[in-house]
Amino acid sequence: MILAEKQRLTVLIITYNEESNIKTLLDDLAFADEIIVVDSFSTDNTFEVVSGFKNVKIFQRTFDNFAVQRNYALSLATNSWILFIDADERLTPKLKQEIDFTINQKDSASAYFVYRNFMFKNKKIRFSGWQTDKIIRLFKKEHAHYNVNKIVHEKLIVNGKTKKLKHKLNHYSYSSYNEYKQKMIFYGKLKAEEQFIKNTKPGFYHFYLRPAYKFLNQYFLRLGVLDGRKGIIICYLNALSVFVRYQELKKIIKQAKTSKI
Repeated sequence: MILAEKQRLTVLIITYNEESNIKTLLDDLAFADEIIVVDSFSTDNTFEVVSGFKNVKIFQRTFDNFAVQRNYALSLATNSWILFIDADERLTPKLKQEIDFTINQKDSASAYFVYRNFMFKNKKIRFSGWQTDKIIRLFKKEHAHYNVNKIVHEKLIVNGKTKKLKHKLNHYSYSSYNEYKQKMIFYGKLKAEEQFIKNTKPGFYHFYLRPAYKFLNQYFLRLGVLDGRKGIIICYLNALSVFVRYQELKKIIKQAKTSKI
């Protein structure tokens, strides 16, 4: 049953050096009632590009981690319904229609998972662990917040029922080898901070077996082999992120011990 009063939607985006992505995304968000960008003091022209959109509110805040940054953006929204999207994601026309329909139903859930198509240089990757990739992107502000203990691949804590949307997002995460490699290294370093908080003590298992398992699992069990050369690249870089995580954790532990002396 459709609600009598049309629901308003806020789109939230956090950015850092997204000059190559942000204009295309913002051009495609005319259906939203409010658009808010929180920028982490980009060193490229992201801020200037966003500032050129009169229908977009932009704020700048120093980056702590993804969870804190997302919660800050969430605090700025004036509407109940939130669509939190990354600068390298794109909504299809059918997904936008589904979102508009969903938020105006009386029996709507508190949050919705959205499946994503992983795009490798504008071509869809069918396997390599991405075939079941889904994430909560649409939710009610008053029913959700991001877990501050998950500082990368942050988790949304939802108080209420969750469902899944039918149509998918297109995720243009891979534009070049070096860019994706740097992204995976960055995520690995943030994950190291999570592991330090958990008091993880890295050893042979973490340094060698975990990265090897990551690659073998995605390449063989998750059928990355069927993605050809692209599958090898993606599975390798994801395994590299795991390797970096524990090497960085080793450094953090050493620094912590040194500071106590």
